[in-house]
Amino acid sequence: MFRFLGPTPGRLLQPWPEMTPAALPNDWPFKAQSSLVSTGRQRFWVTDTGPKDAPALLLLHGTGASGHSFARTLPGLSQTYRVITPDLPGHGCSPGFAGRLNLDAMAQDLWTLLDTLQIRPQAIIGHSAGAAIGLRMAELRPVPQIIGLNAALGEFDGAAAFLFPILARGLATLPFAASAITAFFGRPGTVERILTGTGSPLDPTGRAQYLRLVRDPDHVTGALGMMADWRLQGLLNRLPQTQTQVTLIASEGDRAVPAQVSIDAANRIPGARLHLLPKRGHLAHEEAEDGLSALILNALMPDLRTTAPPRT
Repeated sequence: MFRFLGPTPGRLLQPWPEMTPAALPNDWPFKAQSSLVSTGRQRFWVTDTGPKDAPALLLLHGTGASGHSFARTLPGLSQTYRVITPDLPGHGCSPGFAGRLNLDAMAQDLWTLLDTLQIRPQAIIGHSAGAAIGLRMAELRPVPQIIGLNAALGEFDGAAAFLFPILARGLATLPFAASAITAFFGRPGTVERILTGTGSPLDPTGRAQYLRLVRDPDHVTGALGMMADWRLQGLLNRLPQTQTQVTLIASEGDRAVPAQVSIDAANRIPGARLHLLPKRGHLAHEEAEDGLSALILNALMPDLRTTAPPRT
């Protein structure tokens, strides 16, 4: 099945495959190691790498991305750990459901996914909004460690705090809004400018992968729905009560979530560790040749490398 984009001045309409497992190109990152996992209520596209009997890590991408964004990170982590990398609900190849795209619902549904896989993660590594989801998951059940990569742990300021969610909510409910957005933004030059605007221009392969995501109306609808229902203030208020070990890795060149957000959060989380990257942007793990895997492995507590997963 093909979706047809709206007209671009001077160009013919061009078909673009949906973000479904069957339509993914063979060179999509870790396609062969991925599958659809049904939890009863939800279906997740899950990449499962590393030794099956090794301690497990859960990797969570941010809003508008998909599990593909950890393509450079997985090889380094999968040598030692079993690494579970899902597409978040409504993103990539994971369908989304109305009312289940908020912070609490996604945290609950991800625990249901881990229950289905019979996995208890030793650590959750989350990028941007994925770090907030990881912290919320750690409030629901014990998680030994959270590692945030350019963690989105701040609300919008001023009028934006009121207007942005309303705008996203309105767009998410308008018929054909997602198709209009894919037509407007789903151009190579536009995607390149958006990525460069985060401080992470990415290489041609990375840009092409995001172009594919932006051109899928279902993915855009999921991202809009997540933005519309995104409420962080409760989680932010509880940061001083955080029980898990937290490491925040922040890029000083991040134009999307300034490093100061991680600095402020680290000052409020008991025992939090902070590592600043001087020459990276918001998508640092997609820029670095090793996907920041060496830095992540170093951040993991030493005892996690030898202990068995916690029992519940």
